[in-house]
Amino acid sequence: MYHLGLDIGSSSVKAALVDGRTGKCIFKIQKPENEMTIQAVKSGWAEQDPEIWWKNVCVAIRELLKKTDVDAKYITKIGIAYQMHGLVLIDKDGDPLRPAIIWCDSRAVNTGEKILEKVGKQKCTEHLLNSPANFTFSKLKWIKDHEPENYQKIFKFMLPGDYIAFKLSGKVNTTTSGLSEGIMWDFKNEEPAHWLFEEYDIDVSLIPEIVPTFSYQGKVSTKGASDSSLTEGTSIVYRAGDQPNNALSLNVTETGEIAATGGTSGVVYAVTDSSKTKEIIRINNFAHVNHSSSTPRIGKLLNINGTGILYKWLKDLLKVSSYEEMNNLAEKIEIGSQGLSILPFGNGAERILNNNDIGSHIKGLNFNIHNRSHLCRAALEGIAFAFVYGIDILKEEGLPINTMKVGNDNLFQSTILAETIASLTQSKIEVYNTNGAIGAARACILHENKWGEFRNMISKNDLVYTFIPRDPSDTYQMAYLNWKKQLEQILKT
Repeated sequence: MYHLGLDIGSSSVKAALVDGRTGKCIFKIQKPENEMTIQAVKSGWAEQDPEIWWKNVCVAIRELLKKTDVDAKYITKIGIAYQMHGLVLIDKDGDPLRPAIIWCDSRAVNTGEKILEKVGKQKCTEHLLNSPANFTFSKLKWIKDHEPENYQKIFKFMLPGDYIAFKLSGKVNTTTSGLSEGIMWDFKNEEPAHWLFEEYDIDVSLIPEIVPTFSYQGKVSTKGASDSSLTEGTSIVYRAGDQPNNALSLNVTETGEIAATGGTSGVVYAVTDSSKTKEIIRINNFAHVNHSSSTPRIGKLLNINGTGILYKWLKDLLKVSSYEEMNNLAEKIEIGSQGLSILPFGNGAERILNNNDIGSHIKGLNFNIHNRSHLCRAALEGIAFAFVYGIDILKEEGLPINTMKVGNDNLFQSTILAETIASLTQSKIEVYNTNGAIGAARACILHENKWGEFRNMISKNDLVYTFIPRDPSDTYQMAYLNWKKQLEQILKT
């Protein structure tokens, strides 16, 4: 008996097959090998054809089955994780009306600001726990205002994971956590924010059916089986956005537990049982995977758009063969990169900067001193400093940060990054050998409320090592304070 996990990112699709009894990963795969294209028709836009996600899901599943020689009939359950905040629109035939507007698209920033001004900060805080900002509802409103011909044809809107579940099963549905990440969930009344839809004359019938996060959400249809090589009737039992799912994958479900990730974007995700918040712009508050009206679990998410995307840009620019080589180059340079600083904010409007889009900056470059090793070190330090800057915002919310749990992939494979964050925040960083697809596969047992078994799967299989914070030396502090001073100067201009 096996469980299949899918993680639909903006860079790639990951798939994992795990043993349904032990949680051990049998095989994992990523498609395509090179990153999927993000279309930028205009400055600040970011779109993808949702069919590209589906194509890579099918390719990944077929190759996974071939590599493992597992008969698809022994895969009994499917879990899905996906890039958050996207907007997919389908017509009555189930066909996408336009490319998906994905998470890093900033076209709806002004739309969200106008909604906040009209509705009022107090109501948004009490009911939505967030500013509408640049999230899915604001993107839907942008479509209504700027593409009325497409708006009139909408049958349902979806989040990216909803679309993949639909392609597998033919059923259109979503989850509470999904609606909350789109800023469409009323936490005060524990229902969709119908009043928000009515305020902006957006048809509430566009909201898909709501199913529990852990539940039988649909079964693979004849068409889904034909396309994906799965067996017809295989159950979809779990769905969550990538950051709540990442937290679940690391066993972060209760108050005070914290997860972080460093992919295309960087995220710190802290769980609390309190719906009170001071910040609704720089920090976002979503229904965690185990949230309920009787037992609230709110995920406080702090996002930095320009992290892994900076490191990839630099890798391509320097024509370096691998990220490992970049990390080795960076290790040659002392803390502070000899005065060279990089601010990694070059991937659209940054929520931690109050939705300002300041672009990325290279500061203190000296042609007589600095080389590519300095650039690699400064990039890693700049990303780490952005994490620390954001963590300070979380601390202002009253959240203790003693231990962060991260996956053993992406940026946290860099010792420089992890040690810099650990030392400046004085928190341990535990590294686990897992990813979102493995977590989504293991989560397939949770619709049966097997939380104990789920946690045992993680503790037995995953912990790799722990970064213990060094003393916060003057060198670290000086480098960070120099970086922060440069950021604050830019924000003032």
